[in-house]
Amino acid sequence: MPGRPSLAGRSLLLVLRPISGMGGGGSALKVCADHRGGINWLSLSPDGQRLLTGSEDGTARLWSTADGQCCALLQGHESYVTFCQLEDEAAFTCSADCTIRKWDVLTGQCLQVFRGHTSIVNRILVTNNQLFSSSYDRTARAWNVDKGQVSQEFRGHRNCVLTLAYSAPWDLPGAPCMEEALAGGLLVTGSTDGTAKVWQVASGCCHQTLRGHTGAVLCLVLDTPSHTAFTGSTDATIRAWDILSGEQLRVFREHQGSVICLERFGGAAETPPCSQRHQCAVPTLHPPPPAGEPARVLRQRGQDGQVLASRHRGERAHLRGPRTQRERPQVPRGYL
Repeated sequence: MPGRPSLAGRSLLLVLRPISGMGGGGSALKVCADHRGGINWLSLSPDGQRLLTGSEDGTARLWSTADGQCCALLQGHESYVTFCQLEDEAAFTCSADCTIRKWDVLTGQCLQVFRGHTSIVNRILVTNNQLFSSSYDRTARAWNVDKGQVSQEFRGHRNCVLTLAYSAPWDLPGAPCMEEALAGGLLVTGSTDGTAKVWQVASGCCHQTLRGHTGAVLCLVLDTPSHTAFTGSTDATIRAWDILSGEQLRVFREHQGSVICLERFGGAAETPPCSQRHQCAVPTLHPPPPAGEPARVLRQRGQDGQVLASRHRGERAHLRGPRTQRERPQVPRGYL
């Protein structure tokens, strides 16, 4: 089976005990070590009862978070699994074999194979009976989940498409002049060509190209209420964009290395929980938001080991988080 050198370990460590306090430690309650290769991605079920892992060994596995036992072995990919997503009734995986697979979470049976990409599939996103994917073949695609067929193809990036996010039509402003263009929602993609693009899902047309980064765009996250995209790059910056107008709103420049993960937390007066992807603490930000306005916190992880937390509209706090050993994003050699 084709493979590649892995940066990840050969076992999955489940840290289930909460981490308390800044820089606090956690206790490993269970170790699941059935994979024969590094683990590239984790996905937790909506009810928190199951965990899906995708591995360099070409398989995915379902685990019970209650006892750490492997519930199902998902076999069928012909190369390493790059990404996975676990839903209530189905699991989805993508691979370097250029395919995406849908699995029955009870039996482990492959229900559907999505074929069409011509190179490594980097990421998938399943929402509203649609599946979106990004690939090294420089395209992103939309698929009908039930039929397994491509419903739209998005071409325009000049290099690998790495990351993606989706904004549903009901999350977008209902301006009469834009109703038809936004009828299918907007897909945002980030690429190693240094740009992010906003696509009209219904037509497949490029709505906006977000230019400003001088390195590969490795990660992005959407704040749908304000139709704002945040992008992180190998140029060590995070940039905020209006996805409707394409305007660059601000630049965060605190990191000294590539920004490899972004996550946004919402909710008034809420202290964000520890992320599933990295262990860190985010302080309460001051000044607090005006009465009635929800706090929006952006958490960013950089290769320099720092975490930067910021309120969406200006104020920010900068702190250094613990360095952790974790898998690098699936990007071509030389970009990190």
